[in-house]
This record gives sequence, C-alpha cells and structure tokens, in this order.
Amino acid sequence: MPTTWPKPRPDLQENQVHYVDGLECSEFDREVFTELREGGLTCVTVTCGYWGDALESMDSLAAWRDLARDNEDLIGIARTAADIERIAAEGRTAILLGFQNSAFLAGRIRFVELFADLGVRVAQLTYNIQNDIGASCYDDPDSGLTRFGREVVAEMNRVGMAVDLSHVGDRTSIEAIEHSTAPVAITHANAASLVPHRRNKSDEVLKGLAARGGVLGVSGYRNISGPYAESIDAWAEMVARTVDLIGVDHVGIGTDLGRKVTFEHLQWMRQGRWSARPQYGAGSASNPGKQPPLPWFPDTRAFPAKEEALRRYGFDEQSVAAVMGGNWLRFYADVLPQSSDQPSREE
Repeated sequence: MPTTWPKPRPDLQENQVHYVDGLECSEFDREVFTELREGGLTCVTVTCGYWGDALESMDSLAAWRDLARDNEDLIGIARTAADIERIAAEGRTAILLGFQNSAFLAGRIRFVELFADLGVRVAQLTYNIQNDIGASCYDDPDSGLTRFGREVVAEMNRVGMAVDLSHVGDRTSIEAIEHSTAPVAITHANAASLVPHRRNKSDEVLKGLAARGGVLGVSGYRNISGPYAESIDAWAEMVARTVDLIGVDHVGIGTDLGRKVTFEHLQWMRQGRWSARPQYGAGSASNPGKQPPLPWFPDTRAFPAKEEALRRYGFDEQSVAAVMGGNWLRFYADVLPQSSDQPSREE
C-alpha cells in the first residue's frame, strides 16, 4: 500500500476519477476528516443515527453542524448535487447526512419534509428489526412495505431524500423499488449469490435496483464479504462479479467503515433499546466482536489503492471512474433536490 497519498481532487471534471463512499458509520472528528482529504474523497454519506427518536436525531444533526463549522477547511455539508460539486471544487469533502433507520420520523409522515429541511439526504427504511415501514433483513417472515412505508417512500421521492435498502428485507426492498418513482440505493451490502448472508441482497433485489437506475455500494466489511475481504485484489474480483450481475453503471463503493467505533458503539448499533439480550447483527455468537481493520483498507486514505486494484483486475478507465464514484455522483444528480427549496405536495 502506498505511504504517500495523492493530493485532494479539487474539481469534478468529466474524465476525472472521483472517490465517493456511499456509507460510513465512523465516529467522526478532525483526524477522520483529515483522512478523508488525504484519501481524496469527493463525497461521503455519514451515519447520523440508528435508533434515536426525533429529538435525539435533531441533536445529532445539530452536532454535525458544529462539526462542519469547526472543520470547514476540510468538509462541507451538501444538500444538492451542485453543493457536492462546489464543495469539491473548494478542495473539501462533501458530507451527505444520512440515517440507518427511519426511527427519526417517529411515525409522522410530515417529518420526512422537516428532516429534509434540516439537511437529511439519505435514509435507510429499516435497520435490524421490523418497524412501521417494513421488515429488516433479519425478520422472518418479511411482511413487505406497509401502507405507511409506501407514503414514506413517496414523500422521500418528493423531497429528494434517497431511499436506502441496505439492511432491509428482500420483500420490503422489492416493493420499495417498485413503489419508488426515483432510483433507490443499497449503500453498503453485497450480492448474496456471491457471499450468502442475510445482510446481503438477492439477485432479484439487485436486478430490480439496477433496472430502476439505482446503485449498490459494494462493501469490504468482513462479516458480509467472506473470502473477498482477504485482499484488495479479492475485493476487486467481487466488484467485477457484481458488475457481471447488474452492470457497471450500478456498482459503487460503500465501505461501511467504522473508524473509532468501539465495542460499546457496536452494541448500541445492534440492539439499541429494543432488546435486553445480546444481538450480533452481521456477526454471530461465535464471532460477536468488533471486526479488526482490513490490512489493505485501514481507513479512507487507502481509496487510491482500490482504484489501482480495479485497474489490475482489468477494468478500463471509464469503468474505474464509474465504480470509484461516478455512479454515485450520477445517482445524487438524479435523486437529490435541485435546490434547497422543497417542491409542493400534490393534492
């Protein structure tokens, strides 16, 4: 792995390779923001919460505003695709605010617009257990998208908030894809046909996602990547096999990187307040702990090594640019609002 990282990319010229991470769950501070810049990241979607109610979620968003102000030389919060371009042109990394659950809505449809007004641009419909929108990947049976879920998806489409299906059950995912009028995302998961795991996605879900213009963020997270986490070249093979499955225009990167995440953080992610018993998420009773960093991807400064691994595997320049970030940038241009003003709701 190189020890001298490339300089930050200052603009979004068409033929340039841009690095975009579809999802991170790190505990962000100035050190981590510096790593984003040293890795040349154009844009990163961050996790603002999992189980927090509306008030706790607003606390998280307020904290992110403080972080952005205190580190404005390194990052900026983006609300539109134009914001991503502007922030990158200024030599900073654009941050998209996201949640890995819809608990912040508190069952209130009008909160979709309110949280969009606060800058939320990505929301996962469910996390690791059934909610009032639909089923998680760990729920059996999956009862599908609820009536409230259909309203939430439609409202997210209207306000320009990307629908994320990463931890969502297959039936709920398929129905969300069919109901959505905009492309949807799976920000951090892999194909279950490559690595069988409940957190990964069936071919039916992935092909439906691609048919509607969506993007899958291929992850290197050990628990859901299996043998493809063993080396960076194995990861590149997983990317290539995913491209074979759904096409190069629908594959990006979603590291699910958890820099500075402790075991206590992991426990909160996995069980929140809903369970008094240990929950293992993508792990298991025999593999309960925090996964060690990948030697070939300890943090985002290693993004250039991913680009080189794709080239070694045989990806041409256009495909490298698409996977490293171009597909996410196109997705954001399609899905995010054109301006910060919300469109009117049709009667």
